[in-house]
Amino acid sequence: MDIQNSTTFGALKESGYQYKSIKDELRSNLLHKLTEKQTVFEGIHGYEYTVIPELERAILSKHNINLLGLRGQAKTRLARQMVTLLDEFIPVVAGSEINDDPFKPISRYAQDLISEKGDETPITWLHRDMRFSEKLATPDVTVADIIGDVDPIKAANLKLSYADDRVIHFGMIPRANRCIFVINELPDLQARIQVALFNILQEGDVQIRGFALRLPLDIQFVFTANPEDYTNRGSIVTPLKDRIGSQILTHYPQTLEIAKSITAQETAAAAAEKENVYVPELAKDILEQISFQARESEFIDSKSGVSARLSITAFQNLLSTAERRGLKNGNPETALRLSDFLGIIPSITGKVELVYEGEQEGADQVAMQLVADAVKTQFLLYFPKIEKLQKQDDKDPYHELVNWFFEQSSFELLDTLDDQEYQLQLDRIEPLDDLIHTYAPQTSNDDIPFMKEFILWAMVEMKKLSKYNLTDGVRFKDMYGGYISGL
Repeated sequence: MDIQNSTTFGALKESGYQYKSIKDELRSNLLHKLTEKQTVFEGIHGYEYTVIPELERAILSKHNINLLGLRGQAKTRLARQMVTLLDEFIPVVAGSEINDDPFKPISRYAQDLISEKGDETPITWLHRDMRFSEKLATPDVTVADIIGDVDPIKAANLKLSYADDRVIHFGMIPRANRCIFVINELPDLQARIQVALFNILQEGDVQIRGFALRLPLDIQFVFTANPEDYTNRGSIVTPLKDRIGSQILTHYPQTLEIAKSITAQETAAAAAEKENVYVPELAKDILEQISFQARESEFIDSKSGVSARLSITAFQNLLSTAERRGLKNGNPETALRLSDFLGIIPSITGKVELVYEGEQEGADQVAMQLVADAVKTQFLLYFPKIEKLQKQDDKDPYHELVNWFFEQSSFELLDTLDDQEYQLQLDRIEPLDDLIHTYAPQTSNDDIPFMKEFILWAMVEMKKLSKYNLTDGVRFKDMYGGYISGL
């Protein structure tokens, strides 16, 4: 007989169902997945040897967990994925507000119903997707929200005295019995609310308006917190920290490849909608490098962090910039240009917290500098470093390129150029072909125009050329040629 066909307590007994606590569920299902070599946390990149093993150990130890890390480090996503480790369905006493198990009822309602009906007590089945409850900690959260309060309307409707525990309206935590309960940004929770969690975490006692209820709640608690919160807005009170079994530190992607895989996963839908935009691999590297540069920038508050969402939203804006330009120029299918990176500035400025020096520079200027620094960093992976002081006999690989600009008044790359005109314009600079052939011979034909513009931008950062942003493109010039020719 299918166990889920059981609709009464008696039928459930006959089915052979065995009660398990939620932490036992998580542990046994995790053990099964580990034994079968199955992936436990899908879509989480870069944590395979750091965070995930620690989280698995905490689950096996049946601990409540605190995920501590900066914003955009998949803390909440990890907590939500724990739902996959729950049993698919569990039996619940029908009508129970707090998901009473018929074998271990804890509410007065469920106890009275089972006493009255016995094996005929109706039961329902709760799917694991319904066993996740989440609360964002904000300063206005009250004990009534989290734990519960006396409900005068219920008392009036049922004609009950306030001394009767049936007038209690349960808060979010009791209603999350036999569920995973997540409190995000725990330090934002007022200290008196944190104190109310002490007994729930340790003894299972719930106190509501003088009612000392013995409710052995069966809950897997997961907390998330940002280290910055400890100093700026609040802190986790020490006795509460003492009752949390495992504190796990999260982190940002440690390599460019991991960061690229995260962005690709999170922007798959946007990329599918914009298949008409060709994106060189180098462009993806530059995009991810921007986040790495931001985390090291002296103008950005490192304590606040730079979320992985920066790369995700920036990539979406990058595709949209290229798509819009292509359509306006009559190219339904187009390729990404480095000048399209100017379109991601709004994605950067909204994702970083500037220090005082950064505020003085201006958000847009800091964002532009991050793009420039990313170009410079990636350039040195392909081409030789430009030495400021060179011996007389040393050959400068960029001499021909700089000389080409010395002889020209200026060179413009406008957004109004269609793809063919853009490529022809870059083909005028013959030294670019020599540089690519010598130092980046693996560059595909589709990527060559992007690589050429990439070299020009890098020359600006290496102080070999100058660049001016126009309303509809960019202009490159020799650093000193215009000045000398004017003498």
